[in-house]
Amino acid sequence: MAGRDAKLRVPKETRQHLKAKLKALFRQGRGRNLVRFMREDLNPVIKGWINYLALAAVKRFAEDVDGWVRRRLRLILWRRWQRPWTRRRTLMAAGLHEERAVMSAFNRRGPRWNSAASHMHAAFRKPFFDGLGLVSTVDELFKLSVFHSRNRLGT
Repeated sequence: MAGRDAKLRVPKETRQHLKAKLKALFRQGRGRNLVRFMREDLNPVIKGWINYLALAAVKRFAEDVDGWVRRRLRLILWRRWQRPWTRRRTLMAAGLHEERAVMSAFNRRGPRWNSAASHMHAAFRKPFFDGLGLVSTVDELFKLSVFHSRNRLGT
């Protein structure tokens, strides 16, 4: 097909390997300081994988990894607030209205469901995690793609 560039894709095995590596990290991250866990353990792994995959067309893959990582961090937060009253108080401090925070905190669903629920997304968005120091795979990929395009042009 004329006019179309060939693009590299991320193989299924590579995606599975990254997810397994991150799952192992998240299991180790329970009960630890969240900021220290992100900066010392999670960020180096994310940066390494993005550097490894920088030449591939991985924007969608990076978005998926980004969302999955933030969901797992929300899961850690939800498990950390063991009691419904603590969950209510923390969700209200994060900006939810009292009625929504109460319904969310006392919904009796599991941590996995709550970590992907809209109340956790509303309370803990991407800027919250960026402020804690989490590296965004999409942002890192964009930085690398700009860098690589400059190098190809010889500037």
